[in-house]
Amino acid sequence: QVTLVESGGGLVQPGGSLRLSCLSSGNILSINSMGWYRQAPGKERELVARISSGSTTAYADSVKGRFTISRDNARNTAYLEMNSLKPEDTAVYYCNAMEVRTTFGALLQLWGQGTLVTVSS
Repeated sequence: QVTLVESGGGLVQPGGSLRLSCLSSGNILSINSMGWYRQAPGKERELVARISSGSTTAYADSVKGRFTISRDNARNTAYLEMNSLKPEDTAVYYCNAMEVRTTFGALLQLWGQGTLVTVSS
């Protein structure tokens, strides 16, 4: 069993900050890239940020300069620091792991269950 679990979502006022965490577990040897996606009500899931095993990052234009993705390769965890939050950031945020290599020889893609971020006064 290989899983991702997100945490850190909640209610925050506009201009506030939140830090999301993504913890992987199971028989994992390595993870190539990890990312954060979000899905607002009635909209398609979109990429927010991603980070490679070499710490190369990419961000959606809508969050660039406000969000920061990071990872701990030793623990196969990822984080998303969200600053200057706006109401339009409200969504369920999902952690994603690409090219997850397991001890039993599989190469997988993983998704977390999601954590809700609500930005409202």
